[in-house]
Amino acid sequence: MPWNQPGSGNNGDDPWGQRRRRGGAGDQGPPDLDEIFRQARDRMDNLFSRGKRNGGGDDRDSGRGGTGRMPGKGPILILLLIGLGFWVFTGFYTVDQGEQAIELRFGKYLETNDAGLHWHIPNPIESVEIVNTQKENTVQVGYREGTRGKQDVPKEALMLTQDENIIHIQLAVQYDIKDPTDLLFNVSEYNSRELADDVVRQATESAIREIVGRSTMDFAITEGRAQLASETKSLVQEILDRYETGINIVTVEMQDAQPPEQVQDAFADVVRAREDEERLKNLAEAYANDIIPKARGFSARIIQEAEAYKAATIARADGETARFDQVLNEYSKAPGITRDRLYLETMEQVFSNASKMVIDQQSGGNNVMYLPLDQLLRGRDAQGWSGDNAGRQLPGQEFGTSAGTTSNRSTSRSVDRTARQ
Repeated sequence: MPWNQPGSGNNGDDPWGQRRRRGGAGDQGPPDLDEIFRQARDRMDNLFSRGKRNGGGDDRDSGRGGTGRMPGKGPILILLLIGLGFWVFTGFYTVDQGEQAIELRFGKYLETNDAGLHWHIPNPIESVEIVNTQKENTVQVGYREGTRGKQDVPKEALMLTQDENIIHIQLAVQYDIKDPTDLLFNVSEYNSRELADDVVRQATESAIREIVGRSTMDFAITEGRAQLASETKSLVQEILDRYETGINIVTVEMQDAQPPEQVQDAFADVVRAREDEERLKNLAEAYANDIIPKARGFSARIIQEAEAYKAATIARADGETARFDQVLNEYSKAPGITRDRLYLETMEQVFSNASKMVIDQQSGGNNVMYLPLDQLLRGRDAQGWSGDNAGRQLPGQEFGTSAGTTSNRSTSRSVDRTARQ
């Protein structure tokens, strides 16, 4: 049943908690809005008014008598002062260490404040943007780290090398803010972490693709990883400075560089073959380093021995020549004596090494001939007749009395003729 019909709930009260006046045509009409507003104003006056009430009456009566204050202006002024104070208080702000505050007046740059307590004209006249300039943020290129662990992003990681091979690269980039003003005005919504990360990620991806495109696959995945990271850092910083983003690249770390997953097995075989090649080369170099010095030492020893033999032979020849000259001088002075002396010395030298005995049978003596085998054997051992020399006989050393005598006599005559000449 509608609230304004007779007999409706709350004993005829209307929704504003006031009982309708009985009688007349007003019983069925709408509520009196002026009366409602007047009651709300009276309640506000009772809360904030500090003046005295005259004769126990209310402010409306004193206002009608012309002796009270003007109704409603006092509370409104107090409310305005309270609101103004609260608005002014909202202008205070604090900047922590490692942060910088940028004050804007109607969106235009005003000033930059460091750590401490500051005040600005509150909104909407001035606003403040606080930027952490010392915090190092990390951006992943080619992968993402989340609650599920490390996940690859193939559209960022797969790149084409100079030798037309595809390589899978993952980078981790750390950056901080070096100029918050440039970041604020040149990178919109810079305070959104995702947008700043996207700017760095896109610049890094562009730089690494350019650098990898100038490199071969083997260089990028082996000894060139550190060089690629260094060149990428320089190029990314150059790109960000060119657009005046106010971002500083701290480090660029190469997390992974390898062929795509589809060809990793084949590439692993190539890597193992290359490692075996290097291992065999190292073994060959080690062997060469061991055998070459020995060969050089052996050749040096042979050369030195040959030079020593040469020197000894020359010295011996020089000595023989000098001795012959001396003998020649003596022979010219006394040929007969010198000839006999040479003959005797030669025969002494020849028979001192002979193992035969000479017996003169023409002396007419009754000598007994015998063969001293023990002395012959000792002489043979002393001369080193063993091994290959065993059984070998020197010319003119046949056993026998007559043969030996004839041989020795022939030898003596030859020596004698040589000495006489």
